[in-house]
Amino acid sequence: MRWIFPLSALCLLTGCDTPPPEYRGIAGQRITVGQSTFDVRQDGDRALALRVNTEWAPRPEAVMPRALVAIEKSTGCRVKRMDGDQVLIEAKLDCGAGTAARDPAALEYDCDYRQLYQGRVELVCTPGI
Repeated sequence: MRWIFPLSALCLLTGCDTPPPEYRGIAGQRITVGQSTFDVRQDGDRALALRVNTEWAPRPEAVMPRALVAIEKSTGCRVKRMDGDQVLIEAKLDCGAGTAARDPAALEYDCDYRQLYQGRVELVCTPGI
C-alpha cells in the first residue's frame, strides 16, 4: 500500500515533456522533422526544442540538424548557435532586420539507404547544417 503513491508519481513523471523553468508559460509549437517531433518555444533571441517522441538510441548527429530546421521553421529566425543533447536543445537566434530563416527546401540533405526486400530500398534523409 505504501508503494502506490511513489509508483503513481513515477508513472506521471515518465511521460512528462515539461520545459525548463525559464521557458514555462511559453506555448510550444509542435513540429516534426524527419523522425523527430519537437515542441519549440521562443523567448526573445533564445529558443528551446524539446524532442517529445520516442526514438531508439538517437545520435546527436542525427537529431541536431532536425532540431535546427524545427527551430528555424517555427521561429522564422536563423540559428546562430545550438547546444544540448538528443532531447533538449537550446539555440541562440538571429532575428535581426533583413534576416530570413532558411528555407527547408533549399537545404542540402544527407541521405542513407537501407535494403528492404526484393531489391527495394528505403531512403532516409536528414537536413544538413
